Amino acid sequence: MKIGNVEIENNLCLGPMAGVTDLPFRLLCKEQGCGLSCTEMVSAKAILYNNKNTYELLKTVPEEGVHALQLFGSDPDIMADIASRFNDSEHDIIDVNMGCPVPKIVNNHEGSALMKEPKLVEEILTKMVKKCTKPVTVKFRKGFDEDSINAVEIAKIAEGAGVAAVAVHGRTRSQYYSGKADWDIIRDVKKAVKIPVIGNGDVFSGKDAKALYEHTGCDGIMVGRGAKGNPWIFREIIHYLESGEVLPRPSVEEIKEMILRQLDMMIEQKGEFTAIREMRKHISWYTAGCHNSTKIRKAVNETVDKEEIIKLLDLMK
Repeated sequence: MKIGNVEIENNLCLGPMAGVTDLPFRLLCKEQGCGLSCTEMVSAKAILYNNKNTYELLKTVPEEGVHALQLFGSDPDIMADIASRFNDSEHDIIDVNMGCPVPKIVNNHEGSALMKEPKLVEEILTKMVKKCTKPVTVKFRKGFDEDSINAVEIAKIAEGAGVAAVAVHGRTRSQYYSGKADWDIIRDVKKAVKIPVIGNGDVFSGKDAKALYEHTGCDGIMVGRGAKGNPWIFREIIHYLESGEVLPRPSVEEIKEMILRQLDMMIEQKGEFTAIREMRKHISWYTAGCHNSTKIRKAVNETVDKEEIIKLLDLMK
């Protein structure tokens, strides 16, 4: 897949997820075959005002490969100015978040709230494309709610503004992540524009990925929640698309090894105090369905150091 002038080794993408897709997790997904990763969403205003916590979200290393930096905001000039600051950075693509459903983002007229203002969307994207030397992409939803399904309109606006690709989540903002993703809207967007369209929503296996391809004709597949506790999903999708075979799930030992690798990477980047606390939710996802998963999930919230986590993982057996 090619986005603008950026070549991507395959068309599997890791969707941006706040509190999940930090650098260590993106690196693990890359190892498993992810072609394009994306940072957690970063506030353009926070960068403008030099918020120190924001710079942690911007970190990357050469091993990550092709990836996007995702910005959110609603001021066209600020969004364009901040995007242009990364013209000489190691980030390959600048992505715009127009899909986040979280109330504090939406109430600030950002994220998926922008879908209610097509003219503002056009101004933001046009100014960003003009000032940014890297490809600009945008991720959005089916619509804000069932009374305002306008993904096709937003996609056409994006293409007209010079955006290099779009990612479409087949749910409205009002759905959050409930119900079933509407793949028909992804197919409609694909028919409406010539730029690459990346489909997102309800991809939890290789079979799901193939079904989404066949239903929509989309150019790429974006995996979001399906990667939580499961970076192996990318190798599983690649194998299934190539052979039609379903790979066996990782063994208990593989899961333990992946948890500890991610923990060590997080400790190195963030320090043990922060890493242990952020890792708790990941461990709950990794161990779902394993022996003693309920006990582990309850106990992990009390862990305070790496040794306690190692002992807790012995319960998986």
